[in-house]
Parts: sequence; structure tokens; C-alpha cells
Amino acid sequence: MTLVFATNNDNKVKEIRSLLGDAFSIVTLHEAGINIDIPEPHDTLEANAREKSETIYKMTGQDAFSEDTGMEVDALDGEPGVLSARYAGEQKSADDNIEKVLRKLKDQPNRQARFRTVISLILNGREYQFEGIAEGTILEERKGGRGFGYDPVFQPAGSEKSFAEMDLAEKNQYSHRAKAFKKLIAFLQQQHGKS
Repeated sequence: MTLVFATNNDNKVKEIRSLLGDAFSIVTLHEAGINIDIPEPHDTLEANAREKSETIYKMTGQDAFSEDTGMEVDALDGEPGVLSARYAGEQKSADDNIEKVLRKLKDQPNRQARFRTVISLILNGREYQFEGIAEGTILEERKGGRGFGYDPVFQPAGSEKSFAEMDLAEKNQYSHRAKAFKKLIAFLQQQHGKS
């Protein structure tokens, strides 16, 4: 089974391929020869994920999936949320985004946060959604040089390390994206068994 993954983010592709193994093959937008930046105009992760998967499904006629991920910080009323990638501006700078979060949380005792991923899958013209959540805290300073986005300042519950201090296998034990993709994979295997 081949699915088009509606993303231009190589880091996300790497994470997903490490989870999928040989079960399914995914084609990225780049590999499919699609060079567009799909807008994320909505105010929920669910709607943004749907926008991306539906756009690619309509363009290619192939089964497709996309995901939208946001970091939600309790003390910031759920910010940055859907604006996670553009929190500090349209330049989508991870460093600037992290600085903004750390600045807003300065002297804030409540550093509870979560990463939330919503996957939208279009299979045979029908949409299905899967969610993964990683609870954790925002560190006071960056730790580690791996990962991407907010990984250097996010420490998942149950670990002493930030996401950026973990290799991919370790990160996948806690990761919001891994949890959502495991649900997707289980669903696809079940559908595959029916066909």
C-alpha cells in the first residue's frame, strides 16, 4: 500500500519512515513531483490536517495523509497551538519560536505543556483522523542538539531528557507523532486485512 504524505518537512518524513518500517510505503510531495506549500488557514489542528490531505488527494487521486502538530502550553492558554511553526513570525524560525516561548514563560512556575499531533488520512475518498499527545514540561533552557522545532525545550513526562537529547528510537517511545502514527498504522493494517 502506497500513500502520499502531504509534507515538505524532511524531519517528519524521517520520523515516519522509522516507524513504518516495511509495512507501507510513503511518497513525499517532493517525490511525487508536487512543489506547493499547502496553506494552514484554520484555527484547529484537525482542520489544518484535513486541508492538507484533501488538497493532495484532489491533486493526485491517490490515498493521502497529512498531519498537523502543535505545542500547547498551559500557562499561555494553549499557545502556540496551531501557530507553532509561525509563532514568532512567517519566517518559521525554530530558534525565534523557542525564544518567544521562553520569554513568555520567564518566572512562570507552571511549565506544563503538551505536543499534540492530528493525522488526517484520506482512504478511498473517506477521511479518518488519529490523535497523539505527549504530555511534558517546558525547560528553562535548551538541552540537546537533535530533533527539530521545540524539541530542545520540551521534556516529556517520564523522562529526564529533552526530545533533542534523544535518538529517534528513544523519542518514538514518548512522541506525540509516534502515538498518532501507531494508530494510523494499526488502522491501515486492519483495512489491508479486509481488502
